[in-house]
Amino acid sequence: MLRELEQVAPDAVVFGGDLAGGPLPRETIAAAQAVPNARYVHGNCEREMLAGTDGPITGWPSTLLTDDDREFLGSFELTVTLDDVLYCHATPHDDEQFVTVLTPDDVARETIGAAGRPTVVIGHTHSQFDRQLGDLRLVNAGSVGMPYEDAPGAYWALVRDGVPELRRTEYDLEAAAERIRPTGWPIAERWIDENLLTVPTACDAAEFFENQRR
Repeated sequence: MLRELEQVAPDAVVFGGDLAGGPLPRETIAAAQAVPNARYVHGNCEREMLAGTDGPITGWPSTLLTDDDREFLGSFELTVTLDDVLYCHATPHDDEQFVTVLTPDDVARETIGAAGRPTVVIGHTHSQFDRQLGDLRLVNAGSVGMPYEDAPGAYWALVRDGVPELRRTEYDLEAAAERIRPTGWPIAERWIDENLLTVPTACDAAEFFENQRR
């Protein structure tokens, strides 16, 4: 995906949060820091990693971070605005509330709240969508590293003149699996099987999140 970005040559790159959770936190941080003209939005994973919470997604990788890594993650912004588009992880006011393709329009609009911009790009639930909620266009850019979609890959959005276009980049899944296996990540094999070589479907993920709401 980063190589594809080099061909696109965007004016800016926004990382939408949950950057360093998983098997290669320091390597991922280094790759993100090397991207020119980058802005970084904090997600719930950054908050959990800095707090030292338990669990394999954020707890284990947080033990590998240096002080510089922690300072970098702590510098992330709640929102970023470029070309009249607001970028955030979950909502402009909270990093953990969620909207899915199944969320009723009125609930979705209330959840996002005041945005101050006509378009909001989010992530958090790891599934791409593009919804019009009255005066607000709400776009989920998806997830590069842990998508809930109908096929594996890296999911992201390209925004031109304030208009988002949903993208998917294919990559060598087996090579990624071979890089993850020797890291010592406690759930490496299960995650490779369930979240890399195959992925949860967007429909199943949306139903899971909506059941949590109920």
